[in-house]
Amino acid sequence: MIPRVVLGACLAVLMVLTGVSTYLYIGTRQSKLSVAPQKPTAAQPTPRGFQLPGTLFVAQNGALYSLSYGRYRQLTPEAGWMQPSLMPDGNLLAVKRGVFSSDVYILNQFGLPLRQLTSNQAPRRSYDTGDNHWVFYPRSSADGKNIFLSYDKPKGGYEVDLSVWSMPVNGGLARGTDWSYSQGYTGGDFQPIPVPGGIIYTKYLRALDGSIHSQIWFLNRPSPAEYQLYAGKAWTSPAEDCREPSVAPGGGWLAMICTYGKQISYLVIAPFAGSNIGARQIVITDQMVAQPTWAPDGSGIAYLAPAIGDQPFQLWFLPKNAYFVPVPSPSPTPSPVPGGPVAATTPTPAAPPPPAPVIKPIQISTSLAFDATSPMAWTP
Repeated sequence: MIPRVVLGACLAVLMVLTGVSTYLYIGTRQSKLSVAPQKPTAAQPTPRGFQLPGTLFVAQNGALYSLSYGRYRQLTPEAGWMQPSLMPDGNLLAVKRGVFSSDVYILNQFGLPLRQLTSNQAPRRSYDTGDNHWVFYPRSSADGKNIFLSYDKPKGGYEVDLSVWSMPVNGGLARGTDWSYSQGYTGGDFQPIPVPGGIIYTKYLRALDGSIHSQIWFLNRPSPAEYQLYAGKAWTSPAEDCREPSVAPGGGWLAMICTYGKQISYLVIAPFAGSNIGARQIVITDQMVAQPTWAPDGSGIAYLAPAIGDQPFQLWFLPKNAYFVPVPSPSPTPSPVPGGPVAATTPTPAAPPPPAPVIKPIQISTSLAFDATSPMAWTP
């Protein structure tokens, strides 16, 4: 008969072994969706994987990165950098966000700050947080002489509602011009983009029931009267709830996201000319799309979206054949054979053309967490 002490020891060892093996097995069966996102530089390119053309600039966790030939390079430290955009000379405009204010800088394409264009931090002797200012979404004019941006002025105390401003590169906001006036308690006017004849931007407005919606607006000049809320022309309706515009290289087409009052953001494109926009074409309907950006060679549109549910935003690419479907060539008409029979014959009906292949988005990243409020910049 086995002594009780020996039996107890054996059972204890068995319990430990069973518990450890069960823990290890369960660990191998766990999902990796909750794993902390990687830095882009830790993600290695996939051999023979799809590579985006040119160089794409993105933001993650307060740092700017470039993506070229399938490899990421960190350009700035994780110090509040976001919202890169291109200047005509190849340099970058970017926002550096602090605790109570933000400023616009010019950087070279390697992330080296060349010049600070704004100074929005309150004076050291000021104890009023309202003396700080916020500036976001800088965009250069075509000639590089002026910058369009969202700025929190006019400002009532600590409340922040952004308006669209322009300023000369060599003059700063002290010589700036207020282009739009925002509605209070909406967040204001965002992401101005120069277009021929004016600018387009996202305007947030409050409906009678208190709900807030967004629209794409066109302005051909600064608001003619102070605090004129509806200056310009609305390109989209409140029901469409559209924002985050992006203009194709060479103009003529606009990409944006629209929610149509639902808890999802559709990728939508539309032609435009002058102050008018054309029919909308909904391109993606099953993702939470953010920050669409046209490829500089016209090959497609990059955007940000979670891969699953409420996971971090990854980088995606949609080839142009998904929205500009090629027109199939007509079937050739058979020619009569010389010397053949003269009697008329019943022509054989031509076979219908095969259906166009379904073009799906390509997921570029899988374990990163890009800033969905930061537009991307793309250079050839």
